[in-house]
Amino acid sequence: MPTTSSVQSDRDFVFIERVFTAPRELVIRAWTEPEQLLRWFAPPGCSIRYELLDLRAGGSFHSCVLTPDGHECWCKGKYREVVFPERLVFKMAVADAQGNLKSPTEMGMHPDWPRETVCTVTFADEADNTRLTLHQTVNTELAKQTGAYPSWLLMLDRLAETLG
Repeated sequence: MPTTSSVQSDRDFVFIERVFTAPRELVIRAWTEPEQLLRWFAPPGCSIRYELLDLRAGGSFHSCVLTPDGHECWCKGKYREVVFPERLVFKMAVADAQGNLKSPTEMGMHPDWPRETVCTVTFADEADNTRLTLHQTVNTELAKQTGAYPSWLLMLDRLAETLG
């Protein structure tokens, strides 16, 4: 389990900071190794699958989170930066199963959800632990209202469990 957790708004964007009781190399590998992503990169009760996962700067991904009731949430994106073991930057957009980009409203999402968001995840040594920060370019209140914000928190809980 994480030793500390805090969540706050940063310029009205999602900002999450968490300390994991694991070395930085283990934490970033959980974000960059496909078999590890499958273990935690979806909220509890959900699963994720990748149609494409090219985890390098300039590489792309196309994924689907499957909810317990059978709803599919497709996403497509591109890795802007993969700086091991310090930082990941990737953009994400709503897509369909074929990988076509869609507007959020086309996919039944909140009309104010942006067509694309950028996530920046940093990893820093803190004694024998790792301080992770996550920024996502979406309004914090909107992310809370739509469930995206609590989903990040739940996924980070799953990550902490997988790290042991």
